[in-house]
Amino acid sequence: MNAHVSGGPDVMSGAVPRSAPTPGRGAAADAPPAPATRLVDAHGRVARDLRVSVTDRCNLRCTYCMPAEGMEWIPGRDLLTDDEIIRLITLGVERLGIREIRFTGGEPLLRPGLVDIIAATKQLRTDEGRVPETALTTNGVLLAGQADRLAAAGLDRVNVSLDSIRPDTYGLLARRDRLDDVLRGLEAAQRSGLSPIKINTVLMPGRNHDQAVELLHFCLERGYQLRFIEEMPLGPKGQWLRDSMITAERILSDLSTEFDLSPSATPHGDAPAALWDVSAGVGKHTGTAHRGGEVGIIASVTKPFCGACDRTRLTSDGAIRNCLFSRTERPLRDLMRDGATDDDIAAAWAGEMAAKAPGHGIDDPTFLQPDRGMSAIGG
Repeated sequence: MNAHVSGGPDVMSGAVPRSAPTPGRGAAADAPPAPATRLVDAHGRVARDLRVSVTDRCNLRCTYCMPAEGMEWIPGRDLLTDDEIIRLITLGVERLGIREIRFTGGEPLLRPGLVDIIAATKQLRTDEGRVPETALTTNGVLLAGQADRLAAAGLDRVNVSLDSIRPDTYGLLARRDRLDDVLRGLEAAQRSGLSPIKINTVLMPGRNHDQAVELLHFCLERGYQLRFIEEMPLGPKGQWLRDSMITAERILSDLSTEFDLSPSATPHGDAPAALWDVSAGVGKHTGTAHRGGEVGIIASVTKPFCGACDRTRLTSDGAIRNCLFSRTERPLRDLMRDGATDDDIAAAWAGEMAAKAPGHGIDDPTFLQPDRGMSAIGG
């Protein structure tokens, strides 16, 4: 399968080199373990979930994420090497209290060293002696060819972005005709035991706003867990309109015309989705029989969950972001390449998280969209 992405260095050609151990790492590794630090902000939230973007490149051009012509990609020399990513994940897990790592992009399956990074991550232990949980958010285009290797490396589960099961709508939204590849990828992930498989869907006005019911039927039939996500202002600037967004309330209303839903009693902790149990039965409108299951709705805009946020984010070029919508970030790449010790890097990371704002402020009149788009920040 051709995974070449035009524009900028070709990730698949090895433009992101593995490096020798970073200066400063050996000295810190030989010293007695430093006291554990936690990524705590001024509002008492503790970050335990690390989102690691391994590339900004993508093989789709989804309308809510990037322009049709793509982005100006980060130069390969500026991206973190595999060893630098592993070093930062190690610091996060062993020193900073990280328990879960999700690999994102761009499209993370474009990263040649991803399997090695996952395998190294699964060798780590938290200060409680636990193996960190690992997940991957992918568009699924390359998943069929990599699912077995990912599972063998220790990946626990996958989230797959899928906004329509209609070929014409999928092509319109993704600007690529790759739906069949994604469906094969889902089947391969299920066979490989990468479960639960979660499907991430963004509903867009005038595009797929009327497809919530058929998507849930599709997922219930196959045992996938569907998560609807409100569209957020992270794509091309000037495109997102608050008044025309498909809200969580509307999605729930549309689903209720077909399914019997009840609030789930399953605790979801810091997870962002409000969960609903779907009773097995026959669709009220379509008459189609369906299994029971679960559906989640992530109301990132209309009912933000900032008060329970436990995430810290590492961009593919080595910056720590304390919020998806932050307009500041702390670069760690240059610290590493200048010979910083693990203590130095941990302190910089903790300092950035300490400054986290109470919320993303999307509904504030002074809100400004981040300078970086979603593909550069990481999902």
